[in-house]
Amino acid sequence: MPAAAQQQRQDRRNKLSLLAPADVSVIPALYTTKKAAEITRALLVPGELTWRCDEISMYGRRVKQPRLTVWVADPGVTYRYSGITMSPESWTPQLVQIKKDVENAAGCSFNSVLINQYRDGNDYVGWHRDNERELGPEPVIGSLSLGATRFFDLRHRDYRENKIPLQRYELNSGDLIIMRGTTQQYWQHRVPKQKRITETRINLSFRMTRP
Repeated sequence: MPAAAQQQRQDRRNKLSLLAPADVSVIPALYTTKKAAEITRALLVPGELTWRCDEISMYGRRVKQPRLTVWVADPGVTYRYSGITMSPESWTPQLVQIKKDVENAAGCSFNSVLINQYRDGNDYVGWHRDNERELGPEPVIGSLSLGATRFFDLRHRDYRENKIPLQRYELNSGDLIIMRGTTQQYWQHRVPKQKRITETRINLSFRMTRP
C-alpha cells in the first residue's frame, strides 16, 4: 500500500478514535433516597471532614473555588490540580464502606476520593478533564451524588468543529455515574450553576491515583 494511502487510513482511524462517544454509564439509586440522606447528613456533621476552600488561578487572577473540597486517600497519595496540592485525610469507616460499594458497582479498585460540597446552586465546577498524570491515560472515575439534584454535563473537546451536542445528565441523590476509557482524553465535564437550588450537594469522585 502506498505511503500516502497508509497515512490517510491512519488519519481516519485517529479521527474515529477522537470522535468516539464518551464511555459513561449511570447507575440510578446505588443508594436509596433514605440511605443517601443518612450518608449526606453524616458527612456534613461538623468535624466529620475537614472542608477546605482553596484559591485557584482563573483568568489570570487568584480566586476562591466556588465549592468546598476534601481529599481522602491511602497514605502518601497526594493530588495536584490547578496549582493546588492536596495531602490526604484518612479514610473514615463510612467512607471505606462507600468505597467498597462504588468499587463493586464499577468493577475496579480505588485508593482515593475527591469530595466536593456544593453548598447551593451558586457553587459549581467549570469545564475540565480529570487527566492529571497521576490518574493514568484511561482512568476510571466513579462519581457518587448525594443531596440536591444537579445537572452533570459532558462535551467533546472539539465539539464546535465536529458539531457534537452537549450531553446532560440529571443526577439524583444516591446516583452513581462512571466514566471510563478515553473519556478523560476527549471529553470535558462540569457541574453548572443552578441558582434556584438552595440545598447542598455532595459529590464523591473515586479514582485510582498513583503516588
